[in-house]
Amino acid sequence: MTNKNLKHETARKTFAIAIGVSALLLATAAGTGTAGAKSPEKTPALIVTNEPLPAGLKQKIYSKPARMRDITADQISGPGYFAPPASDTVAGRKVEELRSELFSLQGNVARQSEQLAMLENTGQMQAAEYYASIATISTQLQAGTTPGNPRLVEKLNIARDNLERLSANIVSLNQLAMDISASASLSAFLMESARATYSLSGAIEEDHVRLAQLEDGINNTAVIVDRLLNNVNDDITRTVAYMGSERENLRTLALAITSGDLIGKSLSNRPFSSAKLANFTPSAMTTPPSPLASGPMLDMPGGGQMPPPLSANPEGGPRPLVKIRFDHADVAYEQPVYIAVNEALNRYPNAKFDLVAVHPSNGNAAETAIESTRARRNAEKVLRSLTQMGLSLDRVNLSYTPSKDAATNEVHLYVR
Repeated sequence: MTNKNLKHETARKTFAIAIGVSALLLATAAGTGTAGAKSPEKTPALIVTNEPLPAGLKQKIYSKPARMRDITADQISGPGYFAPPASDTVAGRKVEELRSELFSLQGNVARQSEQLAMLENTGQMQAAEYYASIATISTQLQAGTTPGNPRLVEKLNIARDNLERLSANIVSLNQLAMDISASASLSAFLMESARATYSLSGAIEEDHVRLAQLEDGINNTAVIVDRLLNNVNDDITRTVAYMGSERENLRTLALAITSGDLIGKSLSNRPFSSAKLANFTPSAMTTPPSPLASGPMLDMPGGGQMPPPLSANPEGGPRPLVKIRFDHADVAYEQPVYIAVNEALNRYPNAKFDLVAVHPSNGNAAETAIESTRARRNAEKVLRSLTQMGLSLDRVNLSYTPSKDAATNEVHLYVR
């Protein structure tokens, strides 16, 4: 069969089917419309027509199968898919809340950083003023001055005021440390909240992207907070140690101004003075220390004496570290005593001392009693000088003894 004949045959069959369907529908309509009524004429059972089907009926009958439209890649991963949702998600609202808290935290950290810088600058200026006064006093004492020079006393008072202002600065540093600790706690809380937000249901991809950016911002802020906390704690520790050391130095310096002679730093300022070198040999540190000095005492200006250079194996019995003869008024013993005690502590950091008041035993009972009282008073004077030099009282034991060899009151200082 040719193509032309095939087309005619298909059109004929389609027309026949259309006529059959139309006739069936008309017959059905006629039957339902005359049900229960008596018609004088008989209704035809079949009506043949060549009119086309109504458009609505044709669409219902011939709707399947239908061709679907093509789906492109842009419709899956393009702007159409990532269009903003009609309403905000729970995760998105949580991200905005955490972001607001992070901005508030960063503002607090910025203010705390500025406050720390201001306190550090203030402390540096006060320390510079303090050391300027101390340098003036030490320079004048080194060059030579009069006992109790009022100019040096005024400089000493200024140095004390600067030291007290530094003490007030420590209070501000402690308060700042508490504020920074609160910021550190808040940053840790924000980090935990951000990590918990990842598990919220109903989030879109953009929520997790913003959440990752927020997490990085919290991490950076936490690093800054930790750095600030370390800096302020270092400042507090250093300033507290500095204050204790300089207070002792001021006491020693006040003694030097009173006597008009330069002595030195406080004897208590010895970092790691009690630390020992680690030695794991079985015989380490088994030999007790020997007496500090032997041989004749060395005379010092003003009537004081100090021992010769320290010897590890001295010959003879132990001798006094310092022997002070109070054979005239205003004996300048402070400098020799300071040098001797300082050298002893360098050799034996944990050494203790015996301060002995020695008085002559020649003469009658009344004279002996008077000399004993004078010797004790001189020993108490030496003890006050030692405490002003920074030597703790629990390192010094007081005693007295008569001596037939003593021609005048003496004070002996021994090391044990």
